[in-house]
Amino acid sequence: MAPETEHLQSALLLTSDFLEDIASIDSARLAKKSGLSADELQAALQLIRSLNPRPGEAFNSNDIDYIVPDAYVEKIKGRWKVQLNDSNMPRLRINDSYSALIKRSDSSDENQFLKDNLAEARWFLRSIESRNETLMRVAMTIVDLQQGFLDYGPVAMKPMVLSDIASKLELHESTISRVTTSKYLATPQGIYELKYFFSSHVGTSGGGECSSTAVCAILKEMIGAEQPAKPLSDNKLTSLLEEQGIQVARRTVAKYRESMGIPSSSQRKRF
Repeated sequence: MAPETEHLQSALLLTSDFLEDIASIDSARLAKKSGLSADELQAALQLIRSLNPRPGEAFNSNDIDYIVPDAYVEKIKGRWKVQLNDSNMPRLRINDSYSALIKRSDSSDENQFLKDNLAEARWFLRSIESRNETLMRVAMTIVDLQQGFLDYGPVAMKPMVLSDIASKLELHESTISRVTTSKYLATPQGIYELKYFFSSHVGTSGGGECSSTAVCAILKEMIGAEQPAKPLSDNKLTSLLEEQGIQVARRTVAKYRESMGIPSSSQRKRF
């Protein structure tokens, strides 16, 4: 930045001596501590906010890894249908020329070697087919249980754990965990890892359950609609959730808020 940049010295003063105060967004306190006038303080803060907080990214040459979904879900004639992404699957087959060589009836070491490898190849193909079948069954079961999410988004997410899917499909929980790791489903709401659909639950006043994912989505909407000059405290957010019949402790609200990277009410306050 050029030395003659307007308000540069004030910005340097703030970043070198009052960085913690900048984060608190308490303008009156910061003006008093720094000795800057209100106008000069706001101009310096505006200059700081215009800068790139990650200048090193310009030198980052890493290629972007795009997510390719393993399955798609769409509503057809009023029903949600799941389809595996064929382009994401390996196209493998056994070479007919090599398999024909094994038809010889001799028991030579060479022929036995071919037989052993053919058996392994067929086992490998069956394993891939079984994997795809399991992925399809798991995806279909998740879609069946989370139709509310597909229609209305995260606020309608139902509480669901690995055992729910495992019991329905009569599979071990470790199998469900393995199948859903790094496997993605393309939905009308976006592309999500299958593990995203699993969440814990909180109680409701009606005796039912609400997923933690839905609570986080509701909190995000509440905070997004708050007045910048009067942000909602964790206690207030807890009360608003209780009005909707969702019973959570204040510390749980704080945990969910922090997990979404949302600052506290004092840090969100804008004067």
